[in-house]
Amino acid sequence: MSAADLVEQAVTRHGAVAFDGASELVADVACGGSAFALRFKRGALTRFEGRISTGFPRSVLSPYPKPGLRGVFERDRVRIETDDGEPVAERRDPRAAFRGRRNLWWDDLDLLYFAGYALWNYMTTPFIFRRPGFELEEIDPWREGDERWRRLHARFPADIPTHSPEQDFYFDEEGRLRRLDYTAQVFGSWAKAAHYCREHRELSGLLVPTRRRVTPRRPDNKPLFGPTLVWIEIHGVELVQT
Repeated sequence: MSAADLVEQAVTRHGAVAFDGASELVADVACGGSAFALRFKRGALTRFEGRISTGFPRSVLSPYPKPGLRGVFERDRVRIETDDGEPVAERRDPRAAFRGRRNLWWDDLDLLYFAGYALWNYMTTPFIFRRPGFELEEIDPWREGDERWRRLHARFPADIPTHSPEQDFYFDEEGRLRRLDYTAQVFGSWAKAAHYCREHRELSGLLVPTRRRVTPRRPDNKPLFGPTLVWIEIHGVELVQT
């Protein structure tokens, strides 16, 4: 089976019909982990609503960073505004800002950029692989316990904000996404991660991994048992029709 066949199996299994008929996904999200504490943002994303565009990189987190405000991520800029849309703070080209003191601590716009692009990537995978510009290759399979997972190596186009330009995605025999590997470059070149997807549920026509856990990845590609860098729980998903 080719990379194209693997993508087709995966997008079908994850609910392409429902995804293609929606303009937004509205997710009830909780997350945390030691990665946020490393940047002095412990508890900043304990529970929020994420509105994720299906057409282009855009996420809205609400409330963020506190009740009455929301955070908007749009490809090459982030902003915080009131619930009525009044601007509070904005940063253009936020990726370029990750240097210097950001190795020690993040402000609200830094975290908004990281959370905004990450959530958009997670909720739109594997459907984004149908976008132009991706270079996809099926590589050697991976043995996880008694399971054999197929692996898709993806080179991302420059217009997609993501953790790192090259990532690996693991799919089981049903086409379910079970793991992804990347380097979280906004943290540093050391931040090599194994991101596991578990407890898949059918929500509004989509197959959604409702529990995710990210740990460091060893040089031999095996995950460490800890620490948990990021954990994510999806408590519900609704679709906004096109």
